[in-house]
Amino acid sequence: MNILYVEDEAKIASFVCAGLKEQGFVVDYCDNGDEGYLRAMDNQYDVLVLDIMLPGKDGLAILKSLRRSGRNVPVILLTARNELDDRLEGLNLGADDYLAKPFFVEELIARIHAVIRRVSGERQNILSLGPLKLDRITRQVTCNQQSVELTTREFNLLEYLMRSPGRVLTRTQILEHVWGYDFNPSTNLVDVCIQRIRKKLERMDGGSCIESVRGVGYCFRKPEV
Repeated sequence: MNILYVEDEAKIASFVCAGLKEQGFVVDYCDNGDEGYLRAMDNQYDVLVLDIMLPGKDGLAILKSLRRSGRNVPVILLTARNELDDRLEGLNLGADDYLAKPFFVEELIARIHAVIRRVSGERQNILSLGPLKLDRITRQVTCNQQSVELTTREFNLLEYLMRSPGRVLTRTQILEHVWGYDFNPSTNLVDVCIQRIRKKLERMDGGSCIESVRGVGYCFRKPEV
């Protein structure tokens, strides 16, 4: 699942990002509200985790602007302030959950899963295209009803492709989304990972799902209707 995490306290952010990534989340992090708002408007995320006290737009202002624009992405608010008025204001603006600092990363992860289940429903957590079925909660993949063992990186890459069937994704887009930070575009990390996924799927007659687009990148082939 893809998380936007906006937090201006570097030590807390480093710890939380590491914990989320260890659990297989793809984390897009920034440290100020203005950038966080732009990213939330320009990208699709499964959950936003917003600190309330931020430079630029604060978490409540981001939430208010998103809801006014019709964005219904689930939002979890974080704050060191634990007064009732703050909690009520966030919830009244459309927050899905509220977590006071200090907190355990395990609790944040549990709340993220709970919000996803509550807002989206279990069915939307299953990506099913052609012979492939991917469960974003249990992180299980099957191909022609046979289990496929993928590493965390392979799972995240396959999920990214399956979320946009028929859309060509460049190597740079894949690197930024799946690896979470910039690499030299000439690196072969994406190609090597794609090859590993294909080999695993080929054993279950599903290796042709991922198409190469020469000189550009890859796309997940739309199933024939």
